[in-house]
Amino acid sequence: MRDSVPAQGRANQPPGERQRAPRLTTEVRATDGIVVVCPVGELDYDSAALLRVRLREAIGAAAERVVVDCHGLSFCDSTGLNTLLTGRLEAQQANITLILADLQATVARVFELTGTDAVFDIRPDVHAAVCG
Repeated sequence: MRDSVPAQGRANQPPGERQRAPRLTTEVRATDGIVVVCPVGELDYDSAALLRVRLREAIGAAAERVVVDCHGLSFCDSTGLNTLLTGRLEAQQANITLILADLQATVARVFELTGTDAVFDIRPDVHAAVCG
């Protein structure tokens, strides 16, 4: 399953400017009780709702583990971080493990600066998250 959120118009965007590419797309794969959610692009105020829906669907699918493959995330603001924290809490309440995998340096830095890297189960790659 693949979905996207279009980029919102900017205040300084000239009238008639071509629609920008989606800021966030998601793909979801499920195998053997593990759901892998793959967000690609910028996770921020404008796009967090899409990931929130995908995480809730993954948790509702009665998976034993939800892996968020962060390899394609190029940006994460406080709203995106809150979306992941909420997903973690909802997974925990459903007795499901939520794991983040393959955080890129710019996104990993947000987790380090906020101390949330200590809250999440973060794995170096999807293989380690799925197999471990």
